[in-house]
Amino acid sequence: MREILAERLKQCRKENGLTQGEAAIYCDITEKTYQNYELMTREPKLEILLRIAELFNVSLDYLVGITDERQVNQ
Repeated sequence: MREILAERLKQCRKENGLTQGEAAIYCDITEKTYQNYELMTREPKLEILLRIAELFNVSLDYLVGITDERQVNQ
């Protein structure tokens, strides 16, 4: 899960034209903490994952690799 999460965080961030610092500010964490998520040295808590999913407009299932669908079917 850690590898998929790191890859998808980086991909989503770049697709949205954000720096790691900008993503970190939105999530109310330090830039170093966000960098660690993309480098697979730390895993975000659920609260932070929810903020990241909201920022990138994707589902949690997508971020952690349960599905390849970015949005939950409604």
